[in-house]
Formats: sequence, C-alpha cells, structure tokens
Amino acid sequence: MVAVRISSRSGLPSLLLYLGIGIAIGQDGIFDVKFDNAELTQVIGYAALVVILAEGGLGTKWKEIRPALPAAVMLSLVGVGVSVGVTAAGAHYLVGLDWRQSLIIGAVVSSTDAAAVFSVLRKVPLPARVTGVLEAESGFNDAPVVILVVAFSTRGPVDSWYVLVGEIALELAIGAAVGIAVGWLGSFGLRHVALPASGLYPIAVMAIAVSAYAAGALAHGSGFLAVYLAAMILGNAKLPHWPATRGFADGLGWLAQIGMFVLLGLLVTPHDLYDDFWPAVIVGLVLTVVARPLEVFISLAPFRLPWQEKALMSWAGLRGAVPIILATIPMVAGVEGSTRVFNIVFVLVVVYTLIQGPTLPWLAKALKISDDPAEAADLGIESAPLERLRGHLLSVAIPGRSKMHGVEVGELRLPAGAAVTLVVRDGKSFVPAPSTVLRRGDELLVVATDPVRDAAEERLHAVGEGGKLAGWLGAGGRGGGGGESPGSHAGHDVVHDMTHALKSVKRRGKPGGPKAHH
Repeated sequence: MVAVRISSRSGLPSLLLYLGIGIAIGQDGIFDVKFDNAELTQVIGYAALVVILAEGGLGTKWKEIRPALPAAVMLSLVGVGVSVGVTAAGAHYLVGLDWRQSLIIGAVVSSTDAAAVFSVLRKVPLPARVTGVLEAESGFNDAPVVILVVAFSTRGPVDSWYVLVGEIALELAIGAAVGIAVGWLGSFGLRHVALPASGLYPIAVMAIAVSAYAAGALAHGSGFLAVYLAAMILGNAKLPHWPATRGFADGLGWLAQIGMFVLLGLLVTPHDLYDDFWPAVIVGLVLTVVARPLEVFISLAPFRLPWQEKALMSWAGLRGAVPIILATIPMVAGVEGSTRVFNIVFVLVVVYTLIQGPTLPWLAKALKISDDPAEAADLGIESAPLERLRGHLLSVAIPGRSKMHGVEVGELRLPAGAAVTLVVRDGKSFVPAPSTVLRRGDELLVVATDPVRDAAEERLHAVGEGGKLAGWLGAGGRGGGGGESPGSHAGHDVVHDMTHALKSVKRRGKPGGPKAHH
C-alpha cells in the first residue's frame, strides 16, 4: 500500500518500486531468494498482462479513442517496424551485438507498456486526442511485437519480412474480430440478464474479458488485442453497477502489476547487470532520441497533428514490464546470449522510465499542450436493473467541476418516463421539487423506464458537460458533439416560435399591412 501511494503521488509508474521490492527479496538482496525460472515468469507475466490490458480497456472512453484509432494503428504497425530497424542497427553497430540479438532487443523495446502508460497519462491533463493515441497504441502494439520476438527467437533462419507482415496482419484481424464479438455478446448479455447479486457483475465482466483472450489465442489470433477490444466495448456499454465493476478491475490491475513486477525483480541477478549497464544506456539513447521520434513523425505524417503533440508522443513512449516479460521469450527458447539481452532490456527500462515518467508533465507544460484542468468532469452514473418493474434506478454522483451545479431539477428536461426521485446532500436525503437547485457533491436517484433509460443517461451526461443550455440553440449533447440530445426538441420549438413571432411583427409593420401596436 505504501508503494502504491508513493508511485501515485510521484508520477512514476509503479514499475520501479515493485521491481525494487523484488530485487531486495531476490539474489544479492536482503533475503537472497534464488529464483531463475524464466518459463514460469513468462506464464505469470502473460496472465498479469491480460488483466492489465482488460483494466485499461475498461477505462478507455470510446468517444476519446475513436478519433485516435487511425493514428494508433499506424504507430502500432508502421511505427513498430521503424523502431525495430533503427534500434537493432544501434545495438549492432554501437554495442557490438550480433544481428539476431539486436533484432530481438529492437523488437522487445518497441512495445510501449500499457500499465506504465495508463498509470502516468491519466494523471497528466493532456488533450484527449494525445491521450487516446498513446493509450490505444499501448493496447495495440503488443500483438505485432510478440509475433516479431517469437520469430526472431526461433531457431533457424528468420522468415522473410513479407511473411512476418502477413502473419501479423492475419493475427491482428482474427484477434480484432474475436474481441469485438466477445465484447458485444458479453455486454448484450449483462444488460439483459439480471444477475442474482450485484457483486457478480464485476466478476462477470473480468471473466468475459479474459475469455476473449482465450478465444483469440485458440483461433490463432492475437489474444492481447482481443482482450483489449472486448474490455473497451464492455467499458462503454453502460453496464449495471459500473462504478463497483470499475473499482474491482482497478484493484485487480494493481494486484497484477505488483505480482508481475516483484517476480521480474526476483528473476534478475543484480551483480550481472554491471557489465551491461552502459550498453543498455546506449541502446536506450538510440531508442529514445532517434528511433521513437522517427517512429512517431513517420507514422503520423499523414495526420495533421501539431509538432508539439508529436514531440510529446515521442517522449511519452513509456516502457515497462511488457518489454521485460518479452525478454524472457528468447531465454525460454534457448537463444545464445539471451541472458545478456534480458539484462540490457531490464536496465534500459528502469533507467529510461525513471527519466521519462516524472518529466512528462513538465514537458507537456513546456510545449503548452496541457489540457484545461477546470474542464467539466464527467458524471459517475451507476445503473441497477429493476427487471420485474421493467425499469432502471440510476445513481448519479455530481463531481466538483460538473456543470450540473446550479441547474434546477426541472431544467434537466429528462425524457418522459424518467424522473429525479431523491437527492442526497450532506448526508441527508429529500424528495426534490422541480425548482430544487442541484449542487456539487449531490447524489441523485433517477428512476427511468426501460425504453428511455439510455436517453435519460445521455441527457444527464449532456447537462453535466454543457450545463442547463445543453441541447438548446444547437448546443451539443454529450461531449458537445453537436448531436441532438434528449430534450433538444423543446429548444428548437422555442426558437421556431420566436422566429415566427418576429416575422409576424415585421409583416404588421410593412406599408399597406396591419400597423403594429407600440
């Protein structure tokens, strides 16, 4: 718990603290526990990565990531190829590794780590476009990287580049199809089947996400991409008891990170790292200063993004436990020099995470692309299905920066079939009147019939982000997207009536027509 608190306040990914705990327990440490089972570490690391990707997908908002998908796909495919080539060349010519070892290192460190990216970026007020690209990239690029690392670690000659590209494309397509199918079917089932206890919903959501990985792997596709997409669909499906599910997934994600990082710390032998420290620093410098910027600027060339955002993305390609886990693949395969590859990757990740993580907020401010911290926060809405009554009970928490503050209950203009039935304020509950003014920190209970449940939730989000005028005079609905939100017809009717009245006055004032009364 102390490590979690320190890492969350310092801006560092928890990777460093947990790795330190593992090193302190393991060889050359306080307890001198000897652990060298790379195969077990790889299996446990894969399982932890599935949970971390699921937690990241559940917390990814579709409205933020949707515009970023093309850029993230380019970074995950073209960008990975650029990064592997440049980093491998640096490892070969500057450090003196043979080409197989260099290619393995280049492939391993080209994967940005989902756990590191999710833990740091969600504390930095960056624009949604930048955050969406980086989070999607970290969720997508594991799949092609795993294929490359396995191919380079296989005994015998490496397949031709076009064969590898074909394998990557096929596995990604299968994984995407499986993930979308499992996520959609799972969200449909959870929305239409009432489980006997609310505590079962978080377990069911995580079970569906993990089953997406299993189904994707059995179909010879990318299980990592499948679990991320399935979790993202579940996270945007407005499932019942969502805050409890989100908290449960967040706790599992932390547990997976702790176990995985401590185990990786146990696996490393500190006194073996001394000889590989400077080679790791050199390879990391090539990766961070040359390969990553080239990867970003080449991959994102078709997109009209400001150079400041590209510069930040170049520095925000955080590495974490994923490269260290992938470095165990050549060890299990028995590749010559694989222990040195593991040591170089380990040192590289620790050193450059220590540098990049804390400096990311500073760089965002220096480039003047930090988002407005006063932007309205989204509402927390929890839904409990009332199957027998064919309705839903929505629990709405108004956060501190929500624009619902100061709005009267009647001004919410919920659709017919939905009503605010109770307000909890300062620990006291009361039945509101239409003139009751809502305040920050209030909790509302909204009852909605089944047909208007989605419309009621959309309307609540619209008011939370746009205030009482959301939906009037062309104001956007949820997120200000310009779409018509529930209740917006009333605004257009008022505008129509006002326009008609003004035209009538003008006609009465024209020569030869009825004179206007003053």
